[in-house]
Amino acid sequence: MKLTIETSVEQDYLSVKEGFNKSLFTKLSPPFPPVKLLRFDGSAKGDIVSLELNFIFFKQKWTSEITDDQTDDKEFYFIDKGVELPFFLSKWTHKHRIVKSGSGSVIKDEIEYESPFFLLTWLLYPAMLGQFAYRKPIYKKIFKLS
Repeated sequence: MKLTIETSVEQDYLSVKEGFNKSLFTKLSPPFPPVKLLRFDGSAKGDIVSLELNFIFFKQKWTSEITDDQTDDKEFYFIDKGVELPFFLSKWTHKHRIVKSGSGSVIKDEIEYESPFFLLTWLLYPAMLGQFAYRKPIYKKIFKLS
């Protein structure tokens, strides 16, 4: 299943790139499930991001490796790929793109995921959409021109 969410922000793409750090990552975590950050190396190829999702009665670990990153004169992107996923996911690839757009930029979350079960992949779609739509006002607030 593929999902793309786009958010226009006021800051230029290189400033937004600099803002993609541990502090932003923690602010982007939705209220449920609560997330405990176990490791955050950054967004360069070879970096690891690991977290623990708390579903009240059980916890699940989610670890992703940054498999690629690139910056050119029009955009910055990095790709995280799930290497240890919660039970409800069998595949996870998330391309984070920050694309130059006039004096501002557009943050594009391009996600591809699969569940171990075909029907669950479809049932997860509204939850995934909600989790990433939650980020839009946070991005707009953090990357607003002062």
